[in-house]
Amino acid sequence: MGVQNREEWNKAYRLTLTEDRSHKRIRAYRFSKLSLLIAAITVAVVLIGGFYLLFAFTPLRTTIPGYPNAHSKRDAVANAIRIDSLESTITRWELYADNLGRVLSGEQTLDLDSIIKGNTTRYLQNKSIEELQRQDSILRETVRQEEQFGVSPEADRVLPINGQHFFPPVKGVISQGYDKALHPGIDVTAPANSVVSAVLDGTVVFAGWDDANGYSLVIQHAGDILSTYKHNQKLLKAAGDKVTAGTPIALVGSTGSLTTGEHLHFELWYQGEAVDPATYISF
Repeated sequence: MGVQNREEWNKAYRLTLTEDRSHKRIRAYRFSKLSLLIAAITVAVVLIGGFYLLFAFTPLRTTIPGYPNAHSKRDAVANAIRIDSLESTITRWELYADNLGRVLSGEQTLDLDSIIKGNTTRYLQNKSIEELQRQDSILRETVRQEEQFGVSPEADRVLPINGQHFFPPVKGVISQGYDKALHPGIDVTAPANSVVSAVLDGTVVFAGWDDANGYSLVIQHAGDILSTYKHNQKLLKAAGDKVTAGTPIALVGSTGSLTTGEHLHFELWYQGEAVDPATYISF
């Protein structure tokens, strides 16, 4: 039975293509069931591998439902900040309502500082002296290691550009979009003397004038990110200044020969290449 099965799989077949009128043979294909099966499996594997590589290493992966992109990550961070703010507001309102009820009933109002101190005292009372000393030793050793090089180990963690939360440099309308070859940035129109802000924490590496771009400013950020601000009316920072996200750094203007009106020419560079700022920042 096994020999017959092998012979059946290895039996040769011929597929011939002939012209209908002249019966002239055009092409002939010889194959067996085994070779046809191997060819089908090979094609399937190649197609599956090709689709995997296409969706794993290209921007097409963002089309997969549920896959996070830069906008969804930025929205998640913003929502987390809003939730934290709402929790704090609710806590303050609950304390206010409790105090208002105490005032109306003639009772003594609550003091937030006393509540915090009371909670701290109860926490310390639940700990033995040995446990408190052990925790104090661990804390001191952690602080000593962090201060050994003057920075905290947490500061060494650098997020990729997709995980950064950018502060808009200026609120306005995009008048000219990004083109990698012809226009490696975007133009944002805004009223004259509008405040231009730093998009991330960083250090000003250039602040000065050139004939083409007018008053320009360049900031180096962590994660090999560079931001450029051109055609400003006035610069508020100098080279070497440290800035944080949202810090005013310049005023919108129309300086330089490559401008036709008040706007900010903004560029975002990542790992030495210009990227589209509109992908990561909401203007």
